[in-house]
Amino acid sequence: MNEFPRIDRLPPYVFAVVNDLKMELRHQNIDVIDMGMGNPDLPTPDHIVDKLTEAAQKGVNHRYSASKGIPNLRKAICDWYQRRYDVYLDPDTEAVATMGAKEGLAHLALAMLSPGDVVFAPDPTYPIHTYAAIIAGADVRRIPIGKGRDFFEDLTAATRQTWPQPKVLMLSYPHNPTTELATPEFFQKVVDWAKKHKVYVIHDMAYADLTFDGYVPPSFLQAEGAKDVGVEFYSMSKSYSMAGWRVGFCAGNKQLVHALTRIKSYLDYGIFQPIQIAATVALNGPEDCVHEIVEVYQKRRDVLISGLERAGWDVPSPKATMFVWAEIPEPFKKMGSVEFAKKLLLEAKVAVSPGLGFGHFGDDYVRFSLIENEHRINQACRGIKKFFQKEGCICAKE
Repeated sequence: MNEFPRIDRLPPYVFAVVNDLKMELRHQNIDVIDMGMGNPDLPTPDHIVDKLTEAAQKGVNHRYSASKGIPNLRKAICDWYQRRYDVYLDPDTEAVATMGAKEGLAHLALAMLSPGDVVFAPDPTYPIHTYAAIIAGADVRRIPIGKGRDFFEDLTAATRQTWPQPKVLMLSYPHNPTTELATPEFFQKVVDWAKKHKVYVIHDMAYADLTFDGYVPPSFLQAEGAKDVGVEFYSMSKSYSMAGWRVGFCAGNKQLVHALTRIKSYLDYGIFQPIQIAATVALNGPEDCVHEIVEVYQKRRDVLISGLERAGWDVPSPKATMFVWAEIPEPFKKMGSVEFAKKLLLEAKVAVSPGLGFGHFGDDYVRFSLIENEHRINQACRGIKKFFQKEGCICAKE
């Protein structure tokens, strides 16, 4: 049989190991507390669902839509940027609707990249940030991020050591999985570096709204000259709990927006129009629902951090995202994140994501997703504590 080169370049799916084991336990009627995949469990706010229902009753909305997004949605995207970040965007040339951020990132990479091109991406990071480039045939150079690292030192070293020079830098803040944050000064340095080295920047800000303790994240597009070098993706999956709706957008540099718009015109007819209409209402409407969703995640974060502390697992409390990035306790670190995640599943009945699935530099960590209610999170922490005590782990508190 013929080979499939693009598929052959994709590594084995690390998360499948834990997922398969989780399903095996559930088939045995064993209760597993699933804090693995970042799949929002909260319902979409009523006013958004009501608008979808209303729009879906109109036959005209069942026809092919516009792959770049209906005009009102693109205007709502630009108005949202103006209100929130004081960034002006042209809805005709600087914004395009996407089927979530993941689809947009992958298709933009396909439009921009050719075999031999080099992409810089953080490690660890959300898998599509590297796999989009790999699927497009490009080469990926990983820039380590996290505790004890200086991003710009590593970026400078990678730039000096890489040939050909990179074509794209992938970023995402607030960051999944590490929950690291960015400042306006950070983004300005990124823009200045990108201009100096003639590199495009793609920034994924899927967690722009899921922030806690007063932290307000900047937009990459707020940096002076950002639209000259890059674009920003946003997803409505988390902020509005619209994960299954598959709606997001890309905004910024006209050339990149045009490239994504053009390739999408060959590949799809756009999101189902009632969803676009409902998304327009969401972006134009009050943000009370977003604040309520964020409050739920913050309470869950607090319960998890407190429960892990009682179990003897000292984990920093994140100021953003729907995740907790937990360094594996020292007695278990040598087994690596995949085996430790399997151990948590078998012994504590808690499913988490192994850090290795996000990159080589994530192997000392596991990621908890805040997708269970507070009662279940407390139950998970009790299970972890019993597991630690059973193992005689010095991190467990009596």
